Amino acid sequence: MILFLALLFLALAIAGATAFVIFWPLMLVHVRDRHPALQSDLGSNAFARPSAWLWLLRGGYRAMGDRNLDGLATPARVALWVIIAGLVGAGVLYLLSLVAS
Repeated sequence: MILFLALLFLALAIAGATAFVIFWPLMLVHVRDRHPALQSDLGSNAFARPSAWLWLLRGGYRAMGDRNLDGLATPARVALWVIIAGLVGAGVLYLLSLVAS
């Protein structure tokens, strides 16, 4: 049962990854088109840059005051938190299954 729940957490992380792959590039294109100073702060190849992900997790986009940016970044942020929670939950339950057996 524990491994089944771990697989459910892994499925949750995959669902979060799907949403992240949709909203994160859309947000980056919006930043490229409307906020060139922010784009230079995020750096090149921000899609796979952990510092850009940390900026997203901290909610740094709110300081821009752009409602359209908020509308794209908020689902990306939620998706990134879902990925993290799903992977942590799956890992904890997997370790618990090793200890319990």
